[in-house]
Amino acid sequence: MGESMLLVNLVIALLAGLVGAIIAVRLGQSIILGYIVAGIVIGPFTPGVEGDLATVGALAEIGIILLLFAIGVQFSLSDLLRSGKVAVLGSTVQVLLTLGLGYGIGILLGWDSLEALFFGAVLSNSSSTVLSKVLGERGEMDSPHGKLALAWSTVQDLGTIILIVVLSALATESDTLLLDLAIEVGLAALFLLLLVPIGLKVLPWLFERVEGLRNREVFVLMVAVVALGLAYSASFFGLSLALGAFVVGVVVSESDLSHQILADVLPLRDIFAGLFFVSVGMLVDPIFVVRNWPLLLLTIVVIMLVKGSVSALIAWLLGTPTRTAVLTGVIVAQCAEFSFLLAQVGSDLGVVSPSVFSLMLGASAASIVLLPAFYQGALPVAGFLHARRPAFARDAADLDPAGDGASRRNHAVVCGYGRVGAVIGTVLRHRFAFLVIEEDVRVVTQLREQDIPVIRGSAAIPAVLERAQIDRARVLVVALPDPVVTRQVVDGARRMNPRLRIIVRTHSDTERQWLLRRGVDTVVLGEWELALEMGLHALRGFGVSTLEAETIVQRLRARPDLESIDDSVTTSTRSARATPPEEAAASRHQAPATDASPVDDGEPVNRRLPDGVRIVRKPRSANDRRDHPEGSATQFSRLEAADEGVSTPAQSRHIDAAIEAEDVSKSEVTS
Repeated sequence: MGESMLLVNLVIALLAGLVGAIIAVRLGQSIILGYIVAGIVIGPFTPGVEGDLATVGALAEIGIILLLFAIGVQFSLSDLLRSGKVAVLGSTVQVLLTLGLGYGIGILLGWDSLEALFFGAVLSNSSSTVLSKVLGERGEMDSPHGKLALAWSTVQDLGTIILIVVLSALATESDTLLLDLAIEVGLAALFLLLLVPIGLKVLPWLFERVEGLRNREVFVLMVAVVALGLAYSASFFGLSLALGAFVVGVVVSESDLSHQILADVLPLRDIFAGLFFVSVGMLVDPIFVVRNWPLLLLTIVVIMLVKGSVSALIAWLLGTPTRTAVLTGVIVAQCAEFSFLLAQVGSDLGVVSPSVFSLMLGASAASIVLLPAFYQGALPVAGFLHARRPAFARDAADLDPAGDGASRRNHAVVCGYGRVGAVIGTVLRHRFAFLVIEEDVRVVTQLREQDIPVIRGSAAIPAVLERAQIDRARVLVVALPDPVVTRQVVDGARRMNPRLRIIVRTHSDTERQWLLRRGVDTVVLGEWELALEMGLHALRGFGVSTLEAETIVQRLRARPDLESIDDSVTTSTRSARATPPEEAAASRHQAPATDASPVDDGEPVNRRLPDGVRIVRKPRSANDRRDHPEGSATQFSRLEAADEGVSTPAQSRHIDAAIEAEDVSKSEVTS
């Protein structure tokens, strides 16, 4: 009977979690919120089906272990150090200030000092999962504030592990508190001392041997045994299972197979972590939350407004550009998985009362729900502070591009020197004058070491555009990931230089249409260009000639919408149908034709064409060589189609396609 009840409670918890997750996803909310609400529904404080908290909680312990193990595997100390003082120092100061604020509120409300400390600890943490979801949906994970917020949250996660150790030691209420804390730290150090050699020497060897068996089930079982077994071994040193799991994950992350380990543990983590959040929801008393809504509202204000403002101010004081600082503060103004874990630890230790526990979880859940709207509302505020107020526009102070004070004309201005901007700079730098506008001080330093003119600041600030001499520039390339900043740059640049050619990248067709209406000359839709390139290779894989495939791609590029796909493919299909069967068969089965004999000493270009038709690359003229000497980054040649007396309809269409694809004129077709 006991076994069947275990199964019944497991099914109830999983089913409730599944329904809650589906509803949360359909509503565009975090899946964690769905789990929490599901736990409330099957909890002891609400009528209806009731799950057994003890049974679900026991299984949820596995979820805690796997959750922290996965976080440990993903943790990278080198990446954390590369994030610089803003993330490390800023997040640390923010955690301490928020912890102190929460403690003060708890004391004013008459709570026990340890309970108030747990309350402050819960408020101080932010969820990397939630912020990744919000920023990912907006395509802003690679933005400056996205990178900073993720690093900020990672430091908070590390601080939470330390808080769990310290608060657990404080909860013992021993007369020798400092001694107990020292013993706790010493045992943790001993655990690390024993685990690190095992993790660096033994575990990689074991994982490689098991992986060599080429059996995924065995490898997954090995990962589960290592995660659960070594986490449990931490209990022999007086450490919590959660801390042990995190440490094991950090050690395992040094293995060459860490990515495969993480991929295999994620499905297990997702199932059991879901059970953990369901069990947390079962402890929430919704009646208490409703009756104490003023206190709930106060807690939400502290989490979102106070913590967000403190985070933004700290980031700004540490030298972060105003807009980046504001949006970083806004996106970390929430609480989630580690906050729930801290609340659960306090409840298990008996220092957090059920009412305060319900308050913590209710406010944390509300912050998850409100974050997207809060972030959206903060965007214009961040833009206003960054671009309108001189007092906040200190990022425009570093305005001398390379210390040369040079006067430029007909140059290019590249806004943003990330992965996209760097490629554009490489294309331009050997032949054309250009300068870069970049906010990241590390990138600015690297560019100056390469003698590339650069202005440190935000292109959304008019003073920065003026110093870049945008009124005399010829081309503006905006390679920024943030659509709001991109709009500000476009509007400002167009006002200063109506004749400027503006090229912008975007990830949204809606944004593309807006930019075109604002006078942008070229808008590159990143995913669309990627799809066209992959589609071209897919067509080539089916034996479609290069010219025909490129013609389809060019038509789609000229009209980037899905409706044009049918038109382009239909046109090509009609062309194929018009080809005589014997020609079509020969075209399908013969190897790509290359004419071995040069024409006018030109270099034949390998193209799949009908018999008698070829494309040759002719030598550059004397004028070309004079205007574009050898050694230049771009070699200019003309592609010409040669029709040697054969004039079938199919060949004529191929020649026309060659002319269209290679952008040559009718006069350049030779026979």
